[in-house]
Amino acid sequence: MSKSLYITGLERQSGKAIVALALMEQLTGRIERVGIFRPVVAAEDGRDPVISLVMDRYTLPFSSEELYGVTMKEAQALIADGKYEQLYSRILERYKTIESKSDFVLCLGTTYSGVSTPLEFEFNVDVARNLGSPLLPVLKGVGKDAGTIANSVRALAESLEDKRCDLLAVVVNRIEAPRRNAFLDSVKKLIPGTPVYALPEEAMLEKPSVREIARALDAKTLNGNDEWLDGTVHNIKIGAMELPNFLDHLEEGSFIVTPSDRSDIILGTLAAERSTTFPHIAGLVLTGGMNPAPQVQRLIRGLQASPVPVLWVEKDTFTTAMAVNGVQPSLASASKRKIAALLGLVESFLDVPELLNRVAIKQPDRVTPLMFQYEIVRRAKEKRKHIVLPEGVEERILRAAEIAVLRDLCDITLLGNEHQIKEKASSLGLAIDGVRIVDPHTSDLLPAFADAYYGLRKQKGISPEMARDTMTDVSYFGTMMVYRGLADGMVSGSVHTTAHTIRPALEFVKTKPGISIVSSVFFMCLADRVLVYGDCAIVPDPTTEQLADIAISSADTTSSFGIEPRVAMLSYSTGQSGQGADVDVVREATRLVRERRPDLKIEGPIQYDAAIDSTVAKLKLPGSEVAGRATVFIFPNLNAGNNAYKAVQRAANAVAVGPVLQGLNKPVNDLSRGALVTDIVNTIAITAIQAQK
Repeated sequence: MSKSLYITGLERQSGKAIVALALMEQLTGRIERVGIFRPVVAAEDGRDPVISLVMDRYTLPFSSEELYGVTMKEAQALIADGKYEQLYSRILERYKTIESKSDFVLCLGTTYSGVSTPLEFEFNVDVARNLGSPLLPVLKGVGKDAGTIANSVRALAESLEDKRCDLLAVVVNRIEAPRRNAFLDSVKKLIPGTPVYALPEEAMLEKPSVREIARALDAKTLNGNDEWLDGTVHNIKIGAMELPNFLDHLEEGSFIVTPSDRSDIILGTLAAERSTTFPHIAGLVLTGGMNPAPQVQRLIRGLQASPVPVLWVEKDTFTTAMAVNGVQPSLASASKRKIAALLGLVESFLDVPELLNRVAIKQPDRVTPLMFQYEIVRRAKEKRKHIVLPEGVEERILRAAEIAVLRDLCDITLLGNEHQIKEKASSLGLAIDGVRIVDPHTSDLLPAFADAYYGLRKQKGISPEMARDTMTDVSYFGTMMVYRGLADGMVSGSVHTTAHTIRPALEFVKTKPGISIVSSVFFMCLADRVLVYGDCAIVPDPTTEQLADIAISSADTTSSFGIEPRVAMLSYSTGQSGQGADVDVVREATRLVRERRPDLKIEGPIQYDAAIDSTVAKLKLPGSEVAGRATVFIFPNLNAGNNAYKAVQRAANAVAVGPVLQGLNKPVNDLSRGALVTDIVNTIAITAIQAQK
């Protein structure tokens, strides 16, 4: 069993950072303590962009100074003096410090900024051998034919065998899709027994974003929010022609470079973005160090609804254009679209779980927040489902839909006017080609849905005309898609109320057999564990029977997400210490659960401290298999539950995933109206998992 893995490229821009990030995503989902280490970093101050990205995304408990061996300048000085042993010893010593604090360390080779690529590769091989790490080389396949790449892989395998370096697998990045199968067929014959993976080109990863250009130019942002800066730049245009001729040259994803005093080009670009007859503009940079005309500045300040980032630099147009043209695509924690694209790409074409199994990584018993979030993505992808999102024009929903498609989580249907949805997506620079769009008002499904709803609700006084009008509502239409099996689940609530979201489900999806009420749970992702709180969103004052149903549903939900349910029925007293109506309800609900589900571990009534703290548990309920170890916390009413989850969320800086609705025959989930894009993606994944059941 190895405690590390060493990833290295064979040349510059090989794509090893892409593979490293995908492996970190899987490692943090499997292992509690993961470290990253670079033997050599380029910057003299020790700062490294890949280390910074990993630290930001996965909040590793290390300082950035701990995560590298030496700087490039230090390494070159030692090599120039012939002090190779001292160099390797220093790297090994620093590595061992991280290894002692980690269950697994992902090592990332040098950036190939030295003078000799072959010598740098030799250096990476020697470092991997000294650290005792199996090697995962990443080759660049762009512009090379299948035979050439296959021979390179064979030569690499033979070289590593001669050097007695353990070869885990080989990854070829950016291989042209038509050549991929031919390459894999060739290489399997040349090096049988060694896994070889080929990643096709992904346009979003090969182009810089507006954010990367802004950073490279050290530009000031005059207009544009953080998400707009994530837009992909497909081409660069110089705004030097007269406006009519300039407009003819605009293409999808154009980034415009123009002097600050060209008011005609500035206004024409901003107008083109708002026009439905012109392509989406990625961004605009104003050059020359001059301020635009006051009237133009005023117009830019008022463009709050326009997603065109407007940048400003002091350098002249030619110098700026050359700098923009030289910007290489990179990764940062803020590049959510790129990260989603690369994770989806690598997870689709590289068997990461099998790769890590070859390193013999042991799965721990405890579930951490990162493990939980990794697990819901992995399980959603395991058995593909179809999720409908009724709020199709809402920006956060569109961004979440794109990420779900990029990560290949599930199939997505957006509800709403197709023209409005596509126009909004285009204005945001989003790629939603893989998303289905259905307009309830014009859909061929409307007559059948109206007839079905009339048949289900006519005893409630619904007429055929009322049924048709009701089915044009996106919440009802989406729920009917789920009811009729045309979608497997629904997620809504970013702009609609909870009642609007779940009322249709209560009318005709109904609850599961044996469950009297729809309830909810929140997955509370704390620093070192994931707890489940219920009910914190739906049922105001549950009866004894309803409280028992909530406990059973919550335990089943918890179990379905890989967490062992140990249920604490919360009250202001523990065991037999308290009396009164409120305590009696909890005590009786606990008895009902034990009667209906003797397989569940449950304790109640119990106070929160006795449920979560083993020291308190030994005093108040010694011998209990739940006290001090509870994972599911059932609150006696909505007042207690809602306040508790929000208090823990704020005080402990916890991530609250939910509310996840439970008890329905088919999954329908409600979003908080303040939900972030990440929250929506998590809820989509959770809904897909619920649908698998």
